[in-house]
Amino acid sequence: MQSLIENARAFSSSVAERRGDFTALAEEQRPQVLFISCSDARIVPSLITGARPGEIIELRTAGNIVPRHRTEANCAVGATLEYAVIALGVPDIVVCGHSCCDAVQDLVVGRPRPGMAMFSRWLQRAEYNSRPASVRRGVATQHHLKTQLEHLRSYPCVARRLRQRQLRLHGWFYDIASGEVLAYNSREIAFRPL
Repeated sequence: MQSLIENARAFSSSVAERRGDFTALAEEQRPQVLFISCSDARIVPSLITGARPGEIIELRTAGNIVPRHRTEANCAVGATLEYAVIALGVPDIVVCGHSCCDAVQDLVVGRPRPGMAMFSRWLQRAEYNSRPASVRRGVATQHHLKTQLEHLRSYPCVARRLRQRQLRLHGWFYDIASGEVLAYNSREIAFRPL
């Protein structure tokens, strides 16, 4: 924790060197992408994409789960989607899954986590269809990722912008060990190198 504190204390010095950039960011934001990823500490969207401050809006959830839209539900995921799509007008949404995802592995093997009732209920929102436990983690995560892309389409603001051809959805799979990013190709129904 101490190194994080020291970096936070020194951060204003680096801002001073780029005052113009940060002054512009303080005035408004115009991100080009909503990047939905897992809350896993090993996933750093700006590191993967090279994005600078203001270029992406991040939505982090356990297992990069996007629950299916429900009108009566108040959900931070839905609120962030509406803000990014309607208020900010992002033209692209990326849902990024990753290798070694504990949440997806829990879904595959049906492993309960004692004392983690909220986490277990959250995983149910993924609507993961059971696969044999022998399925490789990467394949299971890719299957899970495709389901979350379908859930995105259930949100009225997303569906409307897709119909108007003002929004594109992307499914990415990030391999932690190699750093490789694969993109889902819906025509081929396969993941290919980005």
